Amino acid sequence: MDKFIAHILVVDDDEGIRSLVKKYLNEKKYLVTTAHNAENAYEKIKIIKFDLIILDIMMPGKSGLDFLNEYKRNINTPVILLTAKGEPSERIEGLEKGADDYLPKPFEPKELDLRIRNIINKTKQKNNRRIIEFQNVKIDLSKLIIFQNNLEYKINNTEKIILQEMINNPGKIFDREEIGKLIDLNKERSIDVIITRLRKKIEIDPKNPKFLQTIRGAGYVLWIE
Repeated sequence: MDKFIAHILVVDDDEGIRSLVKKYLNEKKYLVTTAHNAENAYEKIKIIKFDLIILDIMMPGKSGLDFLNEYKRNINTPVILLTAKGEPSERIEGLEKGADDYLPKPFEPKELDLRIRNIINKTKQKNNRRIIEFQNVKIDLSKLIIFQNNLEYKINNTEKIILQEMINNPGKIFDREEIGKLIDLNKERSIDVIITRLRKKIEIDPKNPKFLQTIRGAGYVLWIE
């Protein structure tokens, strides 16, 4: 995989578009997998971690918007939508459902490449956040340490995984199921215990959290910005 820039999933019911996009992106040093509809795409996502998804909106069966609505929260992978020209409502809806960018058809392959590189560079920068400071807290993910005022707390790998995902998505609500998938744990009570433990290391008053908050009926959110 080192010789490829990124692994991309192209989802489009048009075989001609899939082939052309794959050929062009292969030439640009991307590894490309294709899917002919939303269901086929999700089957591949379950076994392969992609760096980016190029997703057509207009497909028979489940549309690209249906795909975003059902799966985006679970996969947390950047998405570029391919949209019909002159359909701003679809583009807006796609962005609201979690798409990162869109490109109207027909499009120039070079523009697609530029948009892909832009998203991948932003993702890499976001994922490289290893030391985070906010108010009286400093989190060092590399050393697995949280500094709060004059206190130092160790964190384990499970806590690191949760913190890293929340830090990279400030303001996003994570439900227990999503957190469970991150750490391969399906016991809700155990997840609550981990969050309580993290609060003791981050919050001045863990019983009245300011940063790692509970959203009743929805999950947990980290407010650091």
